[in-house]
Amino acid sequence: MFPPPQSLPSHEGENMTRLARVRDEKVTMIDTSTPCYEVRFRRHGAADCEIQIWQMPSIATPQIKEPLRVAGLRGRNLDLIEHRVLRRLAAAGVKVDLVGSASKGRALDEETALRLGLLFRVLAPMRNRDRMRAIADGVEAMSREEAAYWLGMAIHRKNPRRVLTALRYLLTDPSSEEPKCV
Repeated sequence: MFPPPQSLPSHEGENMTRLARVRDEKVTMIDTSTPCYEVRFRRHGAADCEIQIWQMPSIATPQIKEPLRVAGLRGRNLDLIEHRVLRRLAAAGVKVDLVGSASKGRALDEETALRLGLLFRVLAPMRNRDRMRAIADGVEAMSREEAAYWLGMAIHRKNPRRVLTALRYLLTDPSSEEPKCV
C-alpha cells in the first residue's frame, strides 16, 4: 500500500529515516525534525535550463501540506551565476543532471537551500551584470542566520519586492552608481 521507508544520509553523516507516503502521486509528509528541501532541474530548450528550490512537507513544518516552491532561476541570470550554483550543489553532494528535460527532485540540506533560494529570489528581476555579481558575492558572504532572515522576510512579508529591493541596495556599492540626470 505505502512504499517502505528510505534511509538517506544527512549532511552530518548519520542516517536518518524519511517516510514519504504517496497517495495519488501526492507527498503527504516526510518524517524528520528539520525542514526538508529539494532541488529540481528542468531544461526548456537547447541553452535554456531552470533550477528550482522546493520546500517539502515535514514534521518540522506542519503548515506545509504539499511541496512549496521557494525560488527558481533560469535564462541569462542563471547563466551568470551557474558556476557558483553548481559548485555549491557539488559541495552539498547533489548530482546535477542538466541533460534531461525534467528531473526528479534531489534532497538538499537546509543551509544550501536557504542561500540558493535567497540568491535566486534577489537576482530574478535584475539586469545589470555588475550589480548581480556584487549581490551574489554578498549572499555568499552572509551567515546562515542572516540568509534565513532575508529569505523569511522575502517569503512571508506582504510586499516581498520591497524587502528584496532593500537587500539589493545593501549589497551593492552606492559609490559605483552613476549620477542620474534630472
